[in-house]
Amino acid sequence: QVQLVESGGGLVQAGGSLRLSCTASGSIFSIRTMGWYRQTPGKQRELVALITRAGSTNYADSAKGRFAISRDNVKNTVYLQMNSLKPEDTAVYTCNLITWGQDTYWGQGTQVTVSS
Repeated sequence: QVQLVESGGGLVQAGGSLRLSCTASGSIFSIRTMGWYRQTPGKQRELVALITRAGSTNYADSAKGRFAISRDNVKNTVYLQMNSLKPEDTAVYTCNLITWGQDTYWGQGTQVTVSS
């Protein structure tokens, strides 16, 4: 089994920054991608950003230019640096990991609240 432990959420004023971290542990054999999704009540979970083991990235349009995803392959950790936060970024952010065997794992989620 794989466990994902997230940290870094919290309350921040609009225009501020937060850095989320997610560390994977357990039976990790081949990580293909790690990423972040977010969800607000009544809405579907949406991709924020993901990164491959080689470092290729993909961002939601809403995150481009403000958020940056990075990873440390040695520590099996993915980071999401979020700058210029807006109230509409308020959501539960959840870490995601997909292996080359197509197994998918999710973290428990961390709340990000941006006040106006």
